[in-house]
Amino acid sequence: MAQFTPSGKSDDRVTEGCDETSGLVVCFGELLIDFVPTVGGVSLAEAPAFKKAPGGAPANVAVGISRLGGSSAFIGKVGADEFGYMLADILKQNNVGISGMRYDSIARTALAFVTLRADGEREFLFFRNPSADMLLHESELDHNLIEKAKIFHYGSISLIDEPIKSAHLAALRIAKDSDCILSYDPNLRLALWPSPEAARDGIMSIWDLADVIKVSEDEITFLTGGDDPYDDNVVLNKLFHPSLKLLIVTEGSEGCRYYTKDFKGKVRGVKVKPVDTTGAGDAFVSGILYKIASDPSIFKDEKRLQEALYFANVCGAITVTDRGAIPALPTKDAVMQFNAK
Repeated sequence: MAQFTPSGKSDDRVTEGCDETSGLVVCFGELLIDFVPTVGGVSLAEAPAFKKAPGGAPANVAVGISRLGGSSAFIGKVGADEFGYMLADILKQNNVGISGMRYDSIARTALAFVTLRADGEREFLFFRNPSADMLLHESELDHNLIEKAKIFHYGSISLIDEPIKSAHLAALRIAKDSDCILSYDPNLRLALWPSPEAARDGIMSIWDLADVIKVSEDEITFLTGGDDPYDDNVVLNKLFHPSLKLLIVTEGSEGCRYYTKDFKGKVRGVKVKPVDTTGAGDAFVSGILYKIASDPSIFKDEKRLQEALYFANVCGAITVTDRGAIPALPTKDAVMQFNAK
């Protein structure tokens, strides 16, 4: 079925280049403008200038899947402003379905200034007072789009404020009732939450609904109140839940660990010279969801799962070699060429 753009014109490009066997992945949440310094290793205050780049973790994942040849769509809200229309256009150009996008006539599109300092720490400054992404209402949800999804992917930023929180919970119910695979990347951004306790409670409030969860080492330490993120018992006892099909712990260039009901293990990482780590986790998620959408039985086959996770590791590695998130996301050809080196 053709998607329709805000202008009412058919957008048949959504499915161009998609794998015939790949199920639809619908990504829900924030879409914003990242401003990234034109030079690396500086604080935001020291940056001489900034380059604008489309961002927002769920939108990054949607583009990443499409770049790899998969089928994806985005649900979220931007401002009815130049940045909002630019973002919708970028998704469209990347063959991401935008029938679930909405435009707010009052609130502006969100902005985030992001830098990787010389000490390796990322620094964020958000402009959301409130921004349009926070104002998506339950009544604005595209039910049909969610019901068609094989995978419904989301983060936790959309759990912080109303009305987006209620819209998020309603979308989860629709997806669950439609037998979608629920994919959760908490994507902790402490600066956006009222307090660390609110962040922990909010992130964990929907934990047990997910079929697939991806967390980083730092997020494990935070969510468990300081426990060792490398301890399998911590992960299995505190974070694995009975209906979870796959829990992934990412370790940056060191690779990732995986946990299912039947097996657990580690997949080696990929070493590259990093330029900007923004979007690396999203590229990883794109890679693994692309593989799951093409083959949902992957959870049962450890060898195929390991291959899929290595593919995802390569996606993340390629992304850190360029600035910005969406501009740096790889095509399937780029991943294959990287593997062939």
